[in-house]
Amino acid sequence: MKRVVFNQKGGVGKSTITCNLAAVAASRGVRTLVIDLDAQANSTRYLLGDATDTLRYTAADFFDQMLSFRLRPSPTEDFITQSPFDENLFVLPSSAGLDDLHGKLEARYKIYKLKEALDTLDGFDQIWIDTPPALNYYTRSALIATDTCLIPFDCDDFSRRALYTLMDNVAEIRADHNPKLEVEGIIINQFQARASLPSQIVQELREEDLPVLESMLSASVKIKESHQHSLPMIHLDAGHKLSLEFGALYDEIQANQLARLKAAARKRA
Repeated sequence: MKRVVFNQKGGVGKSTITCNLAAVAASRGVRTLVIDLDAQANSTRYLLGDATDTLRYTAADFFDQMLSFRLRPSPTEDFITQSPFDENLFVLPSSAGLDDLHGKLEARYKIYKLKEALDTLDGFDQIWIDTPPALNYYTRSALIATDTCLIPFDCDDFSRRALYTLMDNVAEIRADHNPKLEVEGIIINQFQARASLPSQIVQELREEDLPVLESMLSASVKIKESHQHSLPMIHLDAGHKLSLEFGALYDEIQANQLARLKAAARKRA
């Protein structure tokens, strides 16, 4: 199963959500890979800590070899690093070099290369892809390569306006490149239950029949401590409210996936 966590608006928690949901999966025995396609490398540092500064291979090297013909290109596995705190969690790390390659990759129309690489990659039950806050080459490559898309959402008017554009962009990718692509859910992040506006916006989105997930993530300063220690919440404090919310969110996503698979099987029968 391959999932992209994507929003064109920055600061909505893409990297935090990607890493924490992947960490939940890995903690339950699921062999999990996080692919960091954001040149800021926030997911990479979150999951690898100081080792980020001494990595031999990164996503920039992975994409760079696509620009030159090689009889024996390095396999995708060579660019993957195991996390230091979970034997089931792996990272294809990012680096600032992705920015330098972007124009060349786009000009050479290498948009399907990530899909081809992931289609031949064995050994992982789930792949989670973190993307930059822009609809660029890397984001399009991820949306073409994936099964579903998860959209982090902050409850404010700016995020709401951006959401409609984002949904249109995903629909365009589905129509032009990846007919199986679907929005798996909208994740409400930094939710403040005592404030009236967030609840109002969530209710309105549901009334518009948008796929807002029931499980929501609370605002908490604990997540900053999680970032500082390079430990997802389930490893920093498994009993914390936010850790439990990530677990509930993961369970809902998995349950929805199972329901879709059963519905598809009934339809085929």
